[in-house]
Amino acid sequence: MQRPGADHEDMQVSDFLCDFCHREWDGQFPMVEGHQGSLICGSCLTIAYTETVLRNMNSAPAGTKCTMCLEERPDNMWMGEAGGAACERCIKQGAGRLHKDEDWDWKKPVG
Repeated sequence: MQRPGADHEDMQVSDFLCDFCHREWDGQFPMVEGHQGSLICGSCLTIAYTETVLRNMNSAPAGTKCTMCLEERPDNMWMGEAGGAACERCIKQGAGRLHKDEDWDWKKPVG
């Protein structure tokens, strides 16, 4: 997400926030982008992957749309502390991209 009130003609790194914890991006940790500028930081992605993929948990109410793909899906979903919701498909896709990204030392959580 973008910081409310950010100058769209002069965006700064800190104007980009994780939709799930509202952490400001400082360029020192990974972020994965979804549709329409949605963002999930590596820390939230780790928690989301662990809870939805590894533990088969669902923390979103029925009818919730995914912040990343903007779809209401039947998959398990993870709700971040700031209210963003991520479906299992987006969590897996984001984890796959970040896991392969050589610029970051981020790996998919295991068991």
